[in-house]
Parts: sequence; C-alpha cells; structure tokens
Amino acid sequence: MDILIKQARLSDGEALQDVGIKDGKIVAISESITENSVTVIEAQGRVLIPGLVESHIHLDKALIADRKPNKSGTLQEAISVTAELKPTFTEEDIYARAKRALEMIISHGVTAVRTHAEFDPAQGFSGFKTIMKLKEEYRDLIDMQIVAFPQEGIFKAPGTEKMMYEAMEMGADVVGGIPYNDAPADKHIDLVFEIAKKYDKDIDLHQDFSDEATDISIEYLCKKTIAENYHGRVSVGHLTALHALEPERLNEIIALMAEAQISVMALPATDLHLGARNDLYNVRRAVTPIRKLRDVGVNVCLATNNIRNAFTPYGNGDLMQIAMLAIPVGHLGGADDLPTVLPMITDNPAKALGLQHYGLQVGDNADLVLLDTKVKADAIIDIPERNYVIKNGKITVEVKKEVTIFK
Repeated sequence: MDILIKQARLSDGEALQDVGIKDGKIVAISESITENSVTVIEAQGRVLIPGLVESHIHLDKALIADRKPNKSGTLQEAISVTAELKPTFTEEDIYARAKRALEMIISHGVTAVRTHAEFDPAQGFSGFKTIMKLKEEYRDLIDMQIVAFPQEGIFKAPGTEKMMYEAMEMGADVVGGIPYNDAPADKHIDLVFEIAKKYDKDIDLHQDFSDEATDISIEYLCKKTIAENYHGRVSVGHLTALHALEPERLNEIIALMAEAQISVMALPATDLHLGARNDLYNVRRAVTPIRKLRDVGVNVCLATNNIRNAFTPYGNGDLMQIAMLAIPVGHLGGADDLPTVLPMITDNPAKALGLQHYGLQVGDNADLVLLDTKVKADAIIDIPERNYVIKNGKITVEVKKEVTIFK
C-alpha cells in the first residue's frame, strides 16, 4: 500500500479502523491491516473524515480589506467599494492574492472547492483567466470548479451576455448568476438556464441576498428548475431573504425547493456581517433559515464566501470555523442537531458539487483529513488541527503541534 492509517476513528461508539490507500483510492478498511505500506500514519484513535468541501468562495476578491474598508458594513457599500477597487486589479495582483487564499483553505483540509470568478466588459477576463490558471497549477492539491460569475449583472452591463458564452468556451465548470442584481430577474434566470443547457453544466446563483423578502425570485427559480428537468443541478448562495418570510409562505417555498432538489450554500460569516444593518433594535440574524431548510430535506451546505474584503473583513480559510459560527447562529447545538453540521462541510457540498467517489468507503477517492480529536461528535466544536490532509492518495499537508503547560 502507499499509505496505511492505523487505528483511526471513523464513527463514535465503534471499533477503531485501519485504512489502506493505494493508487489514489481507499482499498481496505479493517480493524487490522497487516499488509506492508510505504507510509504508516499512527492515528491513535483520532478522527478520520473525508476532505472538506468549500462550496462557495471568491478567490479573486480575497485579501483586499486593507485597501479600502467598508466603513458602514452594508452590502451596498461592499459592492461600491469592490467596484471601485476592481479596475486596480492586475493579473499579478489577483494571482498572488488568490494563491494565498487557496493555500489557506488547502492547509485547513479542503480537498475540493467551487470558486466564483467574475468578469465584466470593464475589467475583461483578467480575474477569470487567473483563476483558471490556478486550477491547473493546484490540480494535485485540490479539485477546483470555476463558476462563470457576472457580478455586475448581465442585461444591465451590456456585453456581459456574450462574455458568459465566452467563459464557458474557455472552460468554466458551472454557470453563475445574480438575479437580484439584474432586471428583470426572471429573464436573467432564463438566460442562465439557456447557457447551462447548451453546455450541459450545473447552475450556481447568488440568490435573494436581502434583509427583506419583498422582491425575491427563488420561487421562479424552483419552477424553472422543475420545468427544465434540472433537479439536483442548481445551487444558490446567500438566500437571506427567506428569513423575512411569514411561516406559511416560507414553508411553501422550502417545499418547492426540496422538490427541485436545489442546494443552498449558507454563508454565515458574510451574511451576519452585512445583514440587518438598518435594524435599530431587536437586530435580526439575517441568515438563511438553515434548520428549516434542513428539516424539509433541502441539501444545506456551509461555506466561506469571502476572506478579508469589503463583504467579509475577516477569516483565515478555516471551514471548521465557519461551521462553528453556524452552530449558535442556526441553533444547531442541540444533541440531535450537532451531528448534522459536519456533513454541511463534507457530504452535503460534495453532493451539491456532484463529486464522484467521495466519502470514506472502499473504492472512494483517498481525499481524507485526520483531525486532532478523538470524538467525531466534537469534530466541529473542537475546531481541531488538521494533522494530515491526503489528496489523491498523497499527503499534501502535515501539521504537528506541541503544547506545554507550565505549572
């Protein structure tokens, strides 16, 4: 074998397991494997999980908070500040920042990522091309899906429609969109589907990012998804407006989302920061209703969105910290709720991204993370070190930490 992980905890309350890896695959799982291996990792009861999956991030806009801050903390200023900065971005600048952000998430155990790469007639494809370059450079360390993302809208930014098709021809993996920042929203959605069907690609939209639910298009998106037989191939990020709906109306829409098999990427770090800025008292959380979506069977994921820019002026690329933040925000700390959180950064986003052979069974890809905790139920709340990250059957990250307490 190439790697043998000895005595790892795969599940609480069950015997420790040896996990054998060869040629990039998990080839054996047993209480005792005696076959020789090139590399042996002594897990000593620590928790082994599939690689973390970052399902919504903007690498091309990372690490610019120090250049021009968003002083009001509002979504409107975040958009305007970023629009002002974008013309100053060079390909070298984008490359350096995106590379640094990418290595941050890799070091924290992410083995697959979906990143939105934007373009518009003003800035061209400089950022998009740079992210495509990084996808190739880092293919041995992380699987990257690149979303063709029209941040400034399509119809309100003439020339963008043509660029959407060009981005797909250049190799974009997913068709992106932002209905709430374009008019009319239904036509924006129609065009995204037209492009997606032409290239047989999945769809990932920035959807209904607002404190209020007065002008939402999620219901139209669901019906369009069903009509086009695109079940399970559409994802949405943010979706914060749902939290403002009356229960009866919310339940109707969530049921429709479940029927359309739409995945939701909840983005608590960003949405808590930007949301409800105009509330003078009893300030709302302004995060999509994670529990209600989960309970009806919607595939819910947790993701980072941005790292240190006008939308999210903090973050270090640790998806575990995002999940920990979601626990109190989404009331997910109960005994029955806590076990549902780890899948929101592993199995659920893997499903949303359509990852093949993902998991921790014989035959699955050897994309694994060994955590410095011995209780799987505590995998999030410990925010443990990622002792080893394994990608395609090779060790890509190793972290050793020694703590000495002096009395």
